[in-house]
Amino acid sequence: MSIFVTGDVHGVAEYGASRFSSRVWPLGRTLTRDDVVIVAGDFGFIWSGSNTDKYWLDWFESKPWTTCFVDGNHENHHLLAALPLREWNGGLVHEARLHVLHLMRGQIFELEGCRFFTMGGAKSHDIEDGILEPDAPDFERRLMTLQRKPRARYRINHISWWAQELPSDEEYDEARQSLDAVGWHVDYIITHCAPTSIALMGSRHNEADRLTDFLQEVRERARYHYWLFGHYHDNKAIDEKHILLWEQIVRII
Repeated sequence: MSIFVTGDVHGVAEYGASRFSSRVWPLGRTLTRDDVVIVAGDFGFIWSGSNTDKYWLDWFESKPWTTCFVDGNHENHHLLAALPLREWNGGLVHEARLHVLHLMRGQIFELEGCRFFTMGGAKSHDIEDGILEPDAPDFERRLMTLQRKPRARYRINHISWWAQELPSDEEYDEARQSLDAVGWHVDYIITHCAPTSIALMGSRHNEADRLTDFLQEVRERARYHYWLFGHYHDNKAIDEKHILLWEQIVRII
């Protein structure tokens, strides 16, 4: 088994699937179903339930490897929650296709003799101009105003933004219980956003929130070899243990 990790894909919005094409990543042609490629959040191909979504999910299913992803903030969390639930290598997943799997929050997976702790989610940074409510009486007026504003940063509730981008109380509880069960000792941590101490090193848009603070707790309490995350749109080794990924596909096992 080989295991690879990459960063945000963002669905068709950014042609993110191109990095997995045989032309760009010829190594992919040599992999098997036992090999795993993990996307560290913002997979984005479960977005509208459209034929386009179905096409790309089938495209990933046609690849020889198994595609897995933790969720980011740019996901349709209602559609994710509606997917079939099953166990996979010791943890719970949502099954988009037989070999396209959402690694749920607060889970520990056993892969190639290593423990992987997964905790998706992140707070959107592109909402400074607000989250619009489609049912609000002034929705059309506000939308037109923002569409005329250069570089407006807004989202629309249940269309391009979901409150479930951040974990629930139950998901934090499950994460702690999972870590308690292994003495807070894992080999790899895969998340979308970073612990507070790392998140605040980046853009001025980055802020501490409940999730980054929880991840900071994990950083301080857990024993682990490597932590890989996305969200911040760069490829960078923060230090010897913490790796920020975007377009790169790196092999970790």
